[in-house]
Amino acid sequence: MSYKHSNLLQRIDSPRDLKKLSLEELVQLAAEIRAKIIETVSRTGGHLAPNLGVVELTLALHYVFDAPKDKILWDVGHQSYTHKLITGRRDRFHTLRTYGGLSGFPKREESVYDTFNSGHSSTSISAGLGISTAKAIKGEKAKVVAVIGDGSTTAGMAFEALNQAGETEKDLIVVLNDNAMSISRSVGAFSSFLSRKMRGRRFVYVRRELENFLKSIPGVGENILTLFKKSEDSFITFFTPGMLFEALKFQYVGPIQGHRLDHLIAAFQNVHHLGGPVLLHVLTVKGKGYGPAEKDPAYYHGVGCFEIATGSPTKDSDLLPCTYTEVFGETMVDLGKRDSKLFAITAAMPEGTGLSRFEKDFPERFLDVGIAEQHAVTFAAGLATEGFKPVVAIYSTFLQRAFDQIIHDVCLSGLPVIFCIDRGGLVGEDGQTHHGQFDVTYLRSLPNMTVMAPKDENELRHMLYTALRHSGPVAIRYPRARGYGVPIDPEYKVIPIGEPELLRQGKDLIIMAFGTMVFPSLDAAVELEKEGLSVGVVNCRFAKPLVSRLVDYGRAAGKVLVVEENALQGGLGGAILELFSDLGATDLIVRRMGLPDMFIEHGPIPVLREKLGLDREGIIKEARALCLVNRVGIGMIVG
Repeated sequence: MSYKHSNLLQRIDSPRDLKKLSLEELVQLAAEIRAKIIETVSRTGGHLAPNLGVVELTLALHYVFDAPKDKILWDVGHQSYTHKLITGRRDRFHTLRTYGGLSGFPKREESVYDTFNSGHSSTSISAGLGISTAKAIKGEKAKVVAVIGDGSTTAGMAFEALNQAGETEKDLIVVLNDNAMSISRSVGAFSSFLSRKMRGRRFVYVRRELENFLKSIPGVGENILTLFKKSEDSFITFFTPGMLFEALKFQYVGPIQGHRLDHLIAAFQNVHHLGGPVLLHVLTVKGKGYGPAEKDPAYYHGVGCFEIATGSPTKDSDLLPCTYTEVFGETMVDLGKRDSKLFAITAAMPEGTGLSRFEKDFPERFLDVGIAEQHAVTFAAGLATEGFKPVVAIYSTFLQRAFDQIIHDVCLSGLPVIFCIDRGGLVGEDGQTHHGQFDVTYLRSLPNMTVMAPKDENELRHMLYTALRHSGPVAIRYPRARGYGVPIDPEYKVIPIGEPELLRQGKDLIIMAFGTMVFPSLDAAVELEKEGLSVGVVNCRFAKPLVSRLVDYGRAAGKVLVVEENALQGGLGGAILELFSDLGATDLIVRRMGLPDMFIEHGPIPVLREKLGLDREGIIKEARALCLVNRVGIGMIVG
């Protein structure tokens, strides 16, 4: 049977099997892998476009290098699907991003081929340099390869690592995967610099003709040709990104066509024998091989289930409520029309944060800083000193990178910077690196900071309006989810800072809920009423500041259950305990529900909430048990 009619992928159980294939078979394997990725992601959702763009690159890496002895690191990690398929996980690939299945990112606990856990950008060079340094100290001979995208190189951390790697002169191969895209269009001067590529046939043709001419000159031709080649190196370096990397003491190779396996294999074989820091510049197409993804790589960067034939979502969502992200984006546009001082900032995520329309309508009041969250925060602080009202829209786990800037450049001066924190709480299939489980904890400890979360999409609009009228820093966290389809108030209203909302009176127990936990708590209270239990519900709205009225609500029932979708350590529950202690309310029985002291696995959000007890049934169970506890004092507090 010809290989063209066989399933080559079924024969690949490890990278060693790749080395048995011919170039033609590798090309066929690349096609099979693309089909497998498209078919799987159409059912599970996932990062489609970035993975389709690195199929040949991944095959060439594993064909030339000897993993797991040689270490291959994937920056961000959302381009590791081919890597997973050829490193012994083919038979489990259908479980991608499902609960209990394969992670969508490299994970050391999952395979010896996964060198470094990743999920956030721009870490690969730093980690790779650390591994290379360690191996040099131990006297181990192995290659270390860090694959990083051009979007990830907009982050300062990548340049810090490049600078250190060039100075130490350790063996390290950096593969720059240049597709002119990060999640959205790459921005900034460096991205423009990378776009200056000498890849045209005309340049190659002219060089070859000139070499032939020089060789034909009797006597002096060879000497002139030698001089020309030396000059050519400087010429190429000046007119390509090599100028920058050579300045950082890297040996620059490229650009290389990233979908030609013969070119890639030859390039990797050449750099395999080089010592010191090397940068190989590879040009790829994000979404390669699937028309809809090539046409719109930003949309297909991370996508839900879709129909392969058309690329359309498998479920008709026209009648479903808008997402919180969409509501935020629409509200920003509306408020932008009313307030010329409103300025929107994002870190390479205009689509993901819902700011695309704001960018279109108010380009002079919008800035995508690239993958540079620290810069985004301090840039916003600078705007605030000049009377603007900057809104920094960033995912919860990405904002963690800018914690020092939030403290030093915003809160210290009490500047009115608004942090709109998308993906607060559980995010689902992206898992451990993306769950926003710490933002309440790391923000509520900061002086001058106000922290709030809406119970629904209507309240999100009012909170953003309120934040614009507040004189200090504000953080609003909201989930990766659709809203409840509640009516939208025609007019905005200011929510008094710190003011909770009593939604339901209760004599046996009061549930103090935050953000996503408000409606499940209301449902639980209604169900418990059928059992003869009187359970009240408070929409806390604020994690900071808290007001003494919460003590009054607690004393009315004597027992308090705090429910939040944040880490229990330092979360709202801890804040309420502190408030009660400070106000002498030590007679109250308090229990807390939240995310446990662990990194949460990936899986559908409803499944994760059920497993963690943060759904209607889990709240009912905890509330019922608490109602049966006699009032014996603060010693009954449990996590």
